[in-house]
Amino acid sequence: MPENHTDIDKKARIIRRLPQKLQPYGYLARLDRPIGTWLLFIPCLWGIALALPNQPQLYHSLDLWVFCLLFALGATVMRGAGCCWNDIADRDFDGKVVRTQSRPIPSGAISVRQALIFLLLLCLVGLIILLQFNLPTIYLGAASLFLVVVYPFMKRLTWWPQAWLGLTFNYGILVGWSALEAGLSLPVFWLYGAGIFWTLGYDTIYAHQDKEDDALIGVKSSARLLGKATKVWLVGFYGLTLILIAFAASDLAWFFWAGYGVGACHLLWQINSLDIHDPANCLKRFQSNRDFGLIIALALFLGGYFS
Repeated sequence: MPENHTDIDKKARIIRRLPQKLQPYGYLARLDRPIGTWLLFIPCLWGIALALPNQPQLYHSLDLWVFCLLFALGATVMRGAGCCWNDIADRDFDGKVVRTQSRPIPSGAISVRQALIFLLLLCLVGLIILLQFNLPTIYLGAASLFLVVVYPFMKRLTWWPQAWLGLTFNYGILVGWSALEAGLSLPVFWLYGAGIFWTLGYDTIYAHQDKEDDALIGVKSSARLLGKATKVWLVGFYGLTLILIAFAASDLAWFFWAGYGVGACHLLWQINSLDIHDPANCLKRFQSNRDFGLIIALALFLGGYFS
């Protein structure tokens, strides 16, 4: 199978530096493809940045960097756990899709039993990280496991598994806010909603890579449902993303709005330049959402700092 038809990056340095016996576990945790970790970590930054104006002393405190480091480690570990669980649940489907059939479980590099043990180890590390936060955040973080466990099965039940992914991947917005505020309030829910629509957009783009294989094996996705109308729907998804971000951050200084404008232009570029019939084009637009997420995170930080 040509290397460019698989989502395994055999040239990834982080994998090649692992002992040979551990390399399949690195692939199982997607260490070779950090974009998923970024898209899980960035919502945490959004939540932290939105809460910071309520804790202004943290702008100049080492504690802020500790919070961010813990969330970065947590995102890496739990993204790995989520991918591990997803591959266990989807092992039969993955073996029938060209892009995924070389993954460790369908290829036979790792057994289901070994994957389950690895999953438990990752969850244990994730729990240790979660226990560093306040009690409301611990309860809130633990509740996210329901979303993670159910997600792999949504593509069997609904044409909108991307919506469930939005609930799951952007949960860090709530947890990041709660880590500083020890509770939740309206602005963070506006931001959480923005994240859900953002994910609906970028994961629909991502799903266009697999739409032919998904149709053959009966897997549902928003890409298959929307088809040629995808760009029109993306205008709606990304438009609602921007509207809800504006609601959440309406009290911030003009520094936020400058970054917000740059982010809006980035989303417009994604829509205008997208070719849903070109998998490489879809992958590049999907991956570019790391940049959008970081732009908004920086805008929230600066807007809060100068408010």
